[in-house]
Amino acid sequence: MARAFLLFDFGSDEEAAQKARHRIEAWRQAFRLGNKVQFKLQRQAHAASGDSPGRDSKAKDDAAAKAKNAADGERPERVRLLIRLDFSAHEKNLFQTWLVRIPAEEPFKSVKPETIRRDARDFDQTSELFDSLD
Repeated sequence: MARAFLLFDFGSDEEAAQKARHRIEAWRQAFRLGNKVQFKLQRQAHAASGDSPGRDSKAKDDAAAKAKNAADGERPERVRLLIRLDFSAHEKNLFQTWLVRIPAEEPFKSVKPETIRRDARDFDQTSELFDSLD
């Protein structure tokens, strides 16, 4: 079975991530890919730089600032798009085509992809992460 994950980190550019999501959805419908190409968005709050375990007052200040930003609707998030390619063994050429095509298209060009193939050591972690996302 040919399976791999493509990870695209869009940073805080929600608009580019949504364009990429729409592009994947259009391909799924147009080429009748079904469950062979699946995607999920992961949103994470940006971690504050310079945090250390011994700086509790700074952590409290950061938490208060994050809460204020969330209340104001200005919470910066890191948006990642995870794409799972899951083709059967006899569809290796189709798998390779999509593995090359997706990063070469417009909404994905500006972001460097991370490709995780089945034989990579991070594959199991990424698979669990993908399954845990909504």
